[in-house]
Amino acid sequence: MESFVENIFEEMKETLNKFTAKNKNLLIAIAQEIAYCFMEEGKLLIFGNGGSAADAQHIAAEFINRFKIERPSLPAIALTTDTSVLTSISNDYDFNQVFLKQVMAIADERDIVWGISTSGNSENVINALRYAATNDIKTIGFTGKDGGKMNGLCDLLLVVDSDNTARIQEMHIAAAHIICELVDEIMFGRFSDMLEDE
Repeated sequence: MESFVENIFEEMKETLNKFTAKNKNLLIAIAQEIAYCFMEEGKLLIFGNGGSAADAQHIAAEFINRFKIERPSLPAIALTTDTSVLTSISNDYDFNQVFLKQVMAIADERDIVWGISTSGNSENVINALRYAATNDIKTIGFTGKDGGKMNGLCDLLLVVDSDNTARIQEMHIAAAHIICELVDEIMFGRFSDMLEDE
């Protein structure tokens, strides 16, 4: 069993090393877009299914409450939390519209729509991203494997190069934590002069 556990950690380290080499600049670009969105009084709408739904809620909480530094609350909404909205749309229409209808109702051109799908093919995530993309709303995607249908659909797309859902989810939350910390530092900390230079 010890070797089983060690092999998992080795796989995690290998995934992390590949991810870090490919995505440092992308993480910075995503954080900058989110910081600019907040500075322009926009909001962040985050969504996904299953573990990705939990990640959406986790990320929204980091922005609404705080991450590491004391700062004002930042407007992030997880579109996965309102059971009445989710079940009424699923019941009256289709589960593939649960995020689309919320984005249609809430999002505007100042906002960012952030979809999370480990396969890149979740139809309800794709539908919401496609609507945003065709309505001049910025889009961020978190996915894995080969990117799936999210390729070409997002302004900024983070792809974890792995077929293992657990490893993809681990990289997603690590990336989200880095983004949260960067946004804090861009808006309120050591990188705040970057906004002044824009």
